[in-house]
Formats: sequence, C-alpha cells, structure tokens
Amino acid sequence: MSNLKKLTQKRLFLPVFCMILVLCINMIYDLSIGHHFYNFFEITMTNGMLNGRLINILNRGSEVAILAIGMTLVVSASAGTDISVGSVMSLCASFCCMLVAGFGVSSVSSAEEFAMPLAVGLIGALLMGCLCGAFNGGLVAYLNIQPMVATLILWSAARAIGLLLCNNLIVYIRVPEFGVFGGYLGPIPTPIVIAAVCVAIVSVVLKKTALGMYIQSVGINKKASRIAGLNSQRIIFLCYLICGLCAGIAGIVASSRITSADSNNIGLDLELDAILAVALGGNSLGGGKFNLAGSIIGAYTIQAITTTMYNMGVPSAVTPVFKAVVVIVIVAVQAPPVKAWFKKRSAAKALAKKEVASA
Repeated sequence: MSNLKKLTQKRLFLPVFCMILVLCINMIYDLSIGHHFYNFFEITMTNGMLNGRLINILNRGSEVAILAIGMTLVVSASAGTDISVGSVMSLCASFCCMLVAGFGVSSVSSAEEFAMPLAVGLIGALLMGCLCGAFNGGLVAYLNIQPMVATLILWSAARAIGLLLCNNLIVYIRVPEFGVFGGYLGPIPTPIVIAAVCVAIVSVVLKKTALGMYIQSVGINKKASRIAGLNSQRIIFLCYLICGLCAGIAGIVASSRITSADSNNIGLDLELDAILAVALGGNSLGGGKFNLAGSIIGAYTIQAITTTMYNMGVPSAVTPVFKAVVVIVIVAVQAPPVKAWFKKRSAAKALAKKEVASA
C-alpha cells in the first residue's frame, strides 16, 4: 500500500493513468466487436506511409501538443490561461497563406504557384504569432490585466483580422511544397516530427538554463521573486511570447494540413484542449511548479479520447460532453477542499493504525 501511495503521488500519475484508461477502453471495445485486443495498436505501411490509430492520434494531436507547450509556461508564470491561442493560430495561418499567395488577393482565392518564397510566409506566420504573444504579454505583465481578460481581446479579434487579410475568402495554396508541413516526411507524418522538435528544444532550454526555475518562482510568488532580483514582468512577458510563437507554429501545421487558410475553422476551440492538456498533465492552474511532459501526455490523451469517440460512432457534436466530464473530474480532484479531505482522511487512517499497533 505504501508503494501504491507513493506511485499515486507522482506528478505524472494522473496523465499516464488517464492515457492507460483510454487505451484499455479501446481494447475492450475492439474485443466487443470481434476484433483482436491489439487492433488499436496495429500500425501498417501503406504506399510507404505509416497508418493506424496510434499514428492518427500522434498526428492529429500534434497541434494541441505544440499549443500545450506555450500554455504550460503561461499558466505556470501568470497563474492564468491564454484563451486566444486558437484564434492566433487562425490569424497566423491566414497571414502565411496571404503572403505566399500574394498581397491583395480579392477575386482569386486559389494560388497555383508561390507569389513569394515559402520561407517568407513561414517567417511571417511566426512573427505574427510572436507579435500576438507580445501583445498579450504586455497587457498581463506590464498593465497587470487579468490573463483571461487580456487574451479575450485577441480571442475575439484575431480570427476576424485573419478574415480581413484574406478578404473574407478561403485562400487555397495548391503547391505541393506547402503541404509538406501537414503531410508526411518520409513514412512519418510531419506534424509529429515538428511537435517532437518543439518539445525537445523547449525541454533542453528549460533544463540547461535557469529559465524553468525562474518561471516557477514567479508563478509561486511574483513579489518575492522580484525582491530576490528576478524581473517578474519580463519573465511573464517571455512566456506569453513563447505561447504566441507556439500558436504560430501550430497555425502553419494546420494550414499546411488542409493546404489553405480557413480562418473560421483553423484552431477552433483548440485553446480549450490546450488548457485541458495542462490540467490533465497534473499541473496546477494556479501557477507555480509545472511538468511539461505531463502536458504533452495530456494533449495526446485528449486526442485519444476524441479518436475513441469517433471510433465508437459518437457524433463529433457530442464529443465535447466527454471532455467536459474530464474537466469536471480534474478540477474537483485539484480543488483545495477535496485535497484537504483526502489529507485528513489519510491522517485519520494513520492515527488509527498507530492506536491499533500500540494496543
């Protein structure tokens, strides 16, 4: 029992447990319909490309995983969430497509060749993401506006700005090179590679520098960190800047996946999945210590839940209900009264054991 208690107290226990639970549900469902229990884990090679439900989960969940990186840092540093990342994704995708299709796209909503080099569009999307992140970070860090209120501005405006940039059209980029970032890199889906690179770079920076410690310190106590010599405002600003950059990368992947800029649908409701990934990863939404690995596992768990629902024939309109149930459970488990109740119950059991032993 002591080993089990130690295991449940690990920070990665909740995300790993949720992932295992989803996998078990899929195995049981496959057995119930007459398939092998390992059907969920089956990976095949078709036309030189990997396919299978696990590959689809890793592929489709890559955008949420990238957003979860920035969201984790924002939540840790500012004890608030950036609800604009989905709209910023859409804006960055629209800006990228507008650049490579050519300025002033009006009567033509399809580009058969690049009007500008692809690199210009990619850099433009990343810079747009950084600009949006800097805007949010400036409001939160320097004007002390509550994070949800500050990011609400771009949540409502960024998608509309993207529509204006594309003249209220869906701009299609019918050039094969543009679809590489949402397609395949050899046998592996490119979004998986991009997400892995982003996670690796951020992990190395956080471990090899003091940035991770600074972020957690500011999240735990901003005033004490400032007294200790840390520039709390700059650290919070940097976290929002990184979050905007992650949204820009996710926007490139999303637009490349459909080879177009669909401002109305790209990144729609993904900010909720990113926040849920952070919570599911065992991170406190009140700021402070964070676990990036937990957030990444949480992001793919969310996609696994979505894929499971589709596999069972559940309509896409109903899927958010199951996500809402997950949110309720996570928030309830992390609530201070619930934690206090479990702690009190554990102390009472320990006391009872001592009394029995002494008797």
